Amino acid sequence: MAKVFHAEIYGLREAKYDWLNKHNIKNVKWKRIIPHPDFYLFIPTDNKLANQYYSFEKINEIFPVNSVGIVTARDNFVIDFDKKKLERRIEDFRNLKIDDEIIKQTYDLNENQSWKIKEQREKLKKDFDWKDSITKILYRPFDERWILYHDEMIERSRKEVMQHMLKENVGLILSRQLDKSGILPAFITYQIIDAHSITSAVSISYLFPLYLYYEQKQKKSNPLLQMMIFEPESKYHSKQPNIKQELFEELSKSFKKEVTPEEIFYYIYAVLYSNIYRTKYAEFLKIDFPRIPFTKNYKLFIQLAKLGKQLADLHLLKSEELEKTSLKFPIEGNIKVEKPRFDSAKRDNGKVWINKKQFFDGVRKEVWQYQIGGYQVCEKWLKDRKDIILSLDDIKTYSKIVMALSKTIALQKEIDKYFSKVENHL
Repeated sequence: MAKVFHAEIYGLREAKYDWLNKHNIKNVKWKRIIPHPDFYLFIPTDNKLANQYYSFEKINEIFPVNSVGIVTARDNFVIDFDKKKLERRIEDFRNLKIDDEIIKQTYDLNENQSWKIKEQREKLKKDFDWKDSITKILYRPFDERWILYHDEMIERSRKEVMQHMLKENVGLILSRQLDKSGILPAFITYQIIDAHSITSAVSISYLFPLYLYYEQKQKKSNPLLQMMIFEPESKYHSKQPNIKQELFEELSKSFKKEVTPEEIFYYIYAVLYSNIYRTKYAEFLKIDFPRIPFTKNYKLFIQLAKLGKQLADLHLLKSEELEKTSLKFPIEGNIKVEKPRFDSAKRDNGKVWINKKQFFDGVRKEVWQYQIGGYQVCEKWLKDRKDIILSLDDIKTYSKIVMALSKTIALQKEIDKYFSKVENHL
């Protein structure tokens, strides 16, 4: 079997040339490495740690049905904060009395080989139920918008997976590798997702639904009677967990108890937000989907699942803890977002200015800087609303986001207390 050795040197080019002039293959201090499958990295790796990490369950194998987020190729047209504005745009698009060129210029639409304005307008005009295709999408962290989720208007709809999120469901959002932020992208949603919902342009966001819905037909008990009254077959949807069966069996064997899909889902969510997990396995998280260590200790499993549920409720903005906030918005005015900035004049809390006169007061610096994947959340949410006048609901939502992130930071420390015990019970 071949042996692999590694050496490296950092510095300026001249220093490297000088080093090379003084060394050869015999007098370099080589370090033997053993590249580990799946990726066979030709760099020094903690093989003991690698063996342990690669024994964990891979997230895309735990949730077999998954997909990248959708790509519309025309976000500014088919997505909007305001449902009524979106509907008015689409009504213009369907109105064939308006010239194609006017529609193209007015809404800055571009054509490609598979999407021609004239053809798409004619197709959409024939769909009298097009409004049923308007739904919510998680566009960015904590940022739900309205989308015309219609095959004639979306470039890559990913319907084979996204269809399961059009019913009551919850989904995990991850990336296949870290982007330049170096922060493990992980979030949760009730909605379909954009391809960059938690990742910048460099990497892609993937959705892992908890449940899958399958449409089935249910016939009447008397087929002859059904034919006589011309009553069609009724349809219903069966729901099953999108979790491999072997995992249920393994956990049941370890715990001597049955576990629910939700317990597995929220346990995973807690693990993904453990700073110990993120730091310890950082090198592996850079290159592929996360792998999840499952404890064999039932009490530990349930405790982490409970913390994961708390975290999920915060990120879905449904936690009762978010109803009371210490964040203030004290100055009256037009509430128009101009240039968001953070001012940390106070030791503990600072101000988030949305324009020259108005601000949110009581935001901690670590909360302002907190990132989910590739986005600094508090700043990104406001920047995406530049030149928009915030409603009272917007102000309330932003206050909840700040509170949710503050509690996330505290909850991550609590998760670490329990995750630190996981490896003793693998």
